[in-house]
Amino acid sequence: MAERTPTVVADGVHITYTVQGGRAAKGGATSALGRIAARRAAPGARTVHAVKGVSFAAYKGEAIGLIGSNGSGKSTLLKGIAGLLPTSEGRIYTQGRPSLLGVNAALMGDLSGERNVVLGGLAMGMSRAQIRRRYQEIVDFSGINDKGDFISLPMRTYSSGMGARLRFSIAAAKSHDVLLIDEALATGDAAFRRRSKQRIEELRAQAGTVFLVSHSNSAITDTCDRALWLEAGTLRMDGPAAEVVEAYQSFTGKK
Repeated sequence: MAERTPTVVADGVHITYTVQGGRAAKGGATSALGRIAARRAAPGARTVHAVKGVSFAAYKGEAIGLIGSNGSGKSTLLKGIAGLLPTSEGRIYTQGRPSLLGVNAALMGDLSGERNVVLGGLAMGMSRAQIRRRYQEIVDFSGINDKGDFISLPMRTYSSGMGARLRFSIAAAKSHDVLLIDEALATGDAAFRRRSKQRIEELRAQAGTVFLVSHSNSAITDTCDRALWLEAGTLRMDGPAAEVVEAYQSFTGKK
């Protein structure tokens, strides 16, 4: 049996973060600085323990779906893998540079889609020459211009689905060691989903690893060969996508 190469290893990972309460703290900047010096949290702040002791290894060529109820820790875990949230306990080891779709390609609402393709491509590590060569491919893949010249309009005029499709198209224009996708494939028509699935298969064939968070069970089983089921921050099941999705559906009573 050929030896598999790990790309992401999570070893007993816990991730916590602080959210502020509904009321603003009194006292302004001076009080805030005082609390920082005294290492005190702002009034009304609470700590969320979003990921609790999760361990797994991902390998080159895998497409891994993350499923679970709302608030189960899926998106938080992706941000931890991307290095955007620190672990409070345990470690995450990655090979290469993980790219979180929609963060690395940080698009700007007041700029046109065309300009955002350039900026997003640069943020994903592409050269200007690579962006020029792939520009039309990115636009065509996204389907932004299927019903008009939307690529020349400001991004703030786009629907959330159009923005998500453009972000995916920019990210998919280059190869990645680890690509993290959060709900992007829930947008668009059947043709866009087919193009996305094909592109993910190409990325895997190029020895990349793809993580996909989706509330669509069919998107997970159609796109991924493996799935991680998170519930209340803990890893409940790790195995073949079809088996994990079936167990999750039995648990929730939803198809």
